[in-house]
Amino acid sequence: MSHSPSSALSALSVRRAPALAAVTAVALLAATGCSGDSGASSPGSSHGGNTRSTDRPKDLATQRLQWKACKAPSVAEGGGTAPSPLPGGARWECSFMKAPLDYAKPDGDTIDLALIRAKARDTKQRIGSLIFNFGGPGGSGITGLPSFAQDYEKLRARYDLVSFDPRGVGDSDGVKCESDRQLDAYFAKDSTPDTPAEVQTFTNGLAGFAAACEKNSGSSLPYVGTTNAARDMELMRKVLGDSKLYYFGISYGTELGGVYAHLYPKSVGRAVFDAVVDPTQNSEQGSLGQAKGFQLALDNFEKDCIARGDACALPGTTPKEIEGFITKLLARLDKRPIAGIGDRKLTETQATNGIAQALYSKDFWPYLEQGLDEADGGNGALLLALSDSMNGRDQYGRYSNLQAANVAINCVDSKERYTVAQTEAKLPEFRKASPVFGEFLGWGLMSCTKWPVPGKWSTPDVSATGSAPILIVGNTGDPATPYAGARAMANALGKGVGTEITYHGQGHGSYDSGNPCVQGAVNGYLLNGKVPPAGTVCR
Repeated sequence: MSHSPSSALSALSVRRAPALAAVTAVALLAATGCSGDSGASSPGSSHGGNTRSTDRPKDLATQRLQWKACKAPSVAEGGGTAPSPLPGGARWECSFMKAPLDYAKPDGDTIDLALIRAKARDTKQRIGSLIFNFGGPGGSGITGLPSFAQDYEKLRARYDLVSFDPRGVGDSDGVKCESDRQLDAYFAKDSTPDTPAEVQTFTNGLAGFAAACEKNSGSSLPYVGTTNAARDMELMRKVLGDSKLYYFGISYGTELGGVYAHLYPKSVGRAVFDAVVDPTQNSEQGSLGQAKGFQLALDNFEKDCIARGDACALPGTTPKEIEGFITKLLARLDKRPIAGIGDRKLTETQATNGIAQALYSKDFWPYLEQGLDEADGGNGALLLALSDSMNGRDQYGRYSNLQAANVAINCVDSKERYTVAQTEAKLPEFRKASPVFGEFLGWGLMSCTKWPVPGKWSTPDVSATGSAPILIVGNTGDPATPYAGARAMANALGKGVGTEITYHGQGHGSYDSGNPCVQGAVNGYLLNGKVPPAGTVCR
């Protein structure tokens, strides 16, 4: 679950240590004025877009994928270098799969979906393909899976590890909206307007963004929703030659997995949902839950800082005093942005976004402390770099299509369209939920107000009677997908389907925390079919 680019707290699985290094590199490169072209290219960008194929098989499920060595990811996918070989020298392979643009017209136009895989180590004991979705919506699987691969190496013993750019994402007919220069201005704008003039500027920004998406990707926008992505996974299962779907969904990937299980319960093999989206909450309830979740994570950060005594760089002797310092800093930035990176300044919106990004993992906490301390002294580079990371901006000023896809998918899924008056009426409840994030997320309710395509549901149907067991992993300290969502998903899937286990930890997600208990339970299920006892608790 996620929100507009102006309040972009996307439910996206975030890489820990490498992400920190990347954030630092962004800040240092930009601060020293370095620039250049990374030379990133698509693993098959010439295949992108809607195509009317003359050589398509009559039944797309019979198509044969052409696997080739992966090139560097495209800018739309996040850029970078070609993925490094895996332990033992195994190399990543990339391909494209054709899928109907509109499943109601299966013989009509097709789109090409970008796929990546690493083959199983033990071909004799191979179970099948384990398909990953790392969240967002809007996250590229082409960059995501290699980034996380070391965490899942044990699973490669018996599975081909597979991921993909969902439709509308990255090189799978990725949604295009505003230019990089326009996005710099868009993400810097005031997303907590205080006056009628600021409200007008805010709503004009939303309208301009939506209009750019319609102009540049209008023919694709009706078809990028979660239901079609789930249909794509069923087609993918068949094309990959698996009798059942083996799936690992993280964050928004749990919602996608739930929708798949509802549509194709008999096709579910073994599936794991980690960092679980609550499927029973509409966009307002989900946003309010995130406000509470990020506030909880911030409270835990503040308590940790206080416990370290003089080693903590932030002023205050209680968590409340540190929170007061943060809210006053944000209020100052609302009135006067400070120096950031190059000629870009740090605004209140970007600072709030950067704080949220740092709460996705406890490993980010030192950067949050440093960034807040430096911003208090007038240097906003680190918080701005954290915000850039959340928004998909690289050190060369180029944006991936993460946030464009995020909004496009959310808005074709969710049918809520809030007016200014409705939003303002909700703000007191959001402020109560979080003094730091409440208003930011409250105004985010208007994400889809100006969207050119109607939404489908208030909440997705994930009931999956007849499905094989699905393992649900909830993290008590998760800011982006609060813990209560795990129980809600287990209940919504139906009796005998969802098996819930709990991890008492911090950060977004559980498996990639490295906790041996969580990994043992998940690995035992995926590799050997052993369902852990419901109610298992890991610490």
